[in-house]
Amino acid sequence: MDIALLIFGFILMFVGLIGSFLPVLPGPPISWIGLLLLYLTKAVPDDWWVLGITAAIALLVFALDYIIPAMGTKKFGGSKAGMAGTVIGLLVAIFFPILGIFGIIIWPFVGALVGELINKADKKTAMKAAFGSFIGFLTGTFLKFVLALSYLVIFVMVAFEHRAALFPFF
Repeated sequence: MDIALLIFGFILMFVGLIGSFLPVLPGPPISWIGLLLLYLTKAVPDDWWVLGITAAIALLVFALDYIIPAMGTKKFGGSKAGMAGTVIGLLVAIFFPILGIFGIIIWPFVGALVGELINKADKKTAMKAAFGSFIGFLTGTFLKFVLALSYLVIFVMVAFEHRAALFPFF
């Protein structure tokens, strides 16, 4: 059973990393569940302090992910249409990866710009708001990725520390 929990937890770690970039997957909470599964094995002793602190951080970053792009858009004079355009641009980048990895950077900006132009903003205001929305999106994505990567590092370190108990047949 420990091996199954370990493997499923490891898979969730990578889903959490992917979820850092996709708005439909909550990356840090998924990574935290992977960490929880590691601590649920019989080989790894319970550490409720680590799990509690990492859960609180995951929930905080999850909440900030909705606040940071809105703050960026608002600070640069944007509207809800610009935010919606950012999300639509990200979905375009995901489902139509024409520009490869650069699409995940370019399309949210283009979406925010189009959203602001549809919202009747002049070109200068639309560009400024799109930039704010884009910066907010990148900040939130970076924060989620760093946290999910940190959880993966913790996972690997704890699993390595208890490797003899996790893999008794080696």
